Order: sequence, then C-alpha cells, then structure tokens
Amino acid sequence: MEITASLQELDKVVSSLNGVLPENAIVFLRGDLAAGKTTLTQALAKARGVEGEVTSPTFSLQHCYGEGLYHYDLYRLDHEEFMQMGLFEEFEKPGWHMVEWGSDALKTFLEGVGYNVAMIEIEPCDGKRKYTIEY
Repeated sequence: MEITASLQELDKVVSSLNGVLPENAIVFLRGDLAAGKTTLTQALAKARGVEGEVTSPTFSLQHCYGEGLYHYDLYRLDHEEFMQMGLFEEFEKPGWHMVEWGSDALKTFLEGVGYNVAMIEIEPCDGKRKYTIEY
C-alpha cells in the first residue's frame, strides 16, 4: 500500500496503519536521514493520546510512549549487538514497536520466529512524503 501525505495529513497514514496492522507488530521504518521516521512515530503517539515530547531514542536506544507504543533507534547497533544487549525481549511487550535503522538480519530473524513484522519506507515526493507500507 502507498500513501502520499504532507506533514499536516499524517492522520491519513496513522488511520491506514490502524486499519492494516495487527494489535501487536514490529514496524521497521526505513528512509534517509530526516525522512520522517520519528515524525510518523510522533503522529502515532499523538493519535494514541500520548502527551509530551516524542523524540528519537538515538542515545537511549528505546523510548516507551504510554501503553503499547515503543520506539527504537538502532543506528549504531548491528543484529548481534542488539541480541547481546537483551533488547530482543522487549518485543514480547504487547503493542507496536517502531524500529528505526533496523537491520535486514534482525527483520529476517523476527519474521522467522513468528513476529508480525511490517515495513514502512518513507521517501520525499513533491514536497510531501510517500509511505510504502508492506505487511
């Protein structure tokens, strides 16, 4: 599924995700630096009633927003480091796990052990962004 939306139209993307993703899912966010990965997570948090600042967990690796919304930034971690740190167990928590910069190895592993894994590719497109959602 593809959706093209401006920042003001992110509710369309959130609504579509709510319609297609299961209650528990790991969502890999792909896109260049400043593509809008954290911005999409901010829109999801807002739609879930989360108040307060939603920022990229660049240095903390994970942020939790309310019940059932988790946000990871794995830019500096490869698959082995992620597993050694014990972060894998976090995916057992119910809800959506938004993963920025997750490796293909991690995605393949998670699919192989039975998790619901989705991919959202975010690309600039004529002053808006194109969200390609694969589930």
